[in-house]
Amino acid sequence: MATTKPILYNAWISSCSHRVRIVLNLKGVDYEYKSVNPRTDPDYEKINPIKYIPALVDGDIVVSDSLAITLYLEDKYPQHPLLPKDPKRKALNLQIANIVCSSIQPLQGYAVVGLHEGRLSPDESLKVVQHYIDKGFRAIEKLLEGCESKYATGDDVQLGDVFLEPQIHAGIHRFQIDMSKYPLLARLHDAYMEIPAFQAALPKNQPDAPSS
Repeated sequence: MATTKPILYNAWISSCSHRVRIVLNLKGVDYEYKSVNPRTDPDYEKINPIKYIPALVDGDIVVSDSLAITLYLEDKYPQHPLLPKDPKRKALNLQIANIVCSSIQPLQGYAVVGLHEGRLSPDESLKVVQHYIDKGFRAIEKLLEGCESKYATGDDVQLGDVFLEPQIHAGIHRFQIDMSKYPLLARLHDAYMEIPAFQAALPKNQPDAPSS
């Protein structure tokens, strides 16, 4: 009996979707890419009632939220483990992931939505986004102070790296973040860009990305 490929409902520009694409690539999971705009697609609510992206449909299992999807994939596909067994390193990875997905990206998202809805001017929106990215990046730099490993918490790519890179990428390419203020994160970004699984997940390489 043929197995059905998991379906990732996502969007090229979404940093939350970007995280999950990296995980799927690292674990070598063959999946179907389904582009969706939750603001304009009324049917998406049937997949994810809160209408955020991404969502993963794997047979009769539906998982939404990038962290929940990542942990589901971690359990189902043990190849390339993303959480170390050492409690200290595991906690550090979870802290990094949660700073990105709880303390940076949602607040950044409110400012972007405010711009789209006319509640904020472009300059106001950008300043709000930059404030929260700066706050989060400074916290992560402090957490990783003294880091000499190839990646954030060791010489293997782990959960923290998967969440860091899409936020760094968005900061550089969407929100005019000067990475010279965050030398450790800038070094990590350069290392991530050498990894094929990260390169394939980049927004510009997705089928729904603009051609120019």
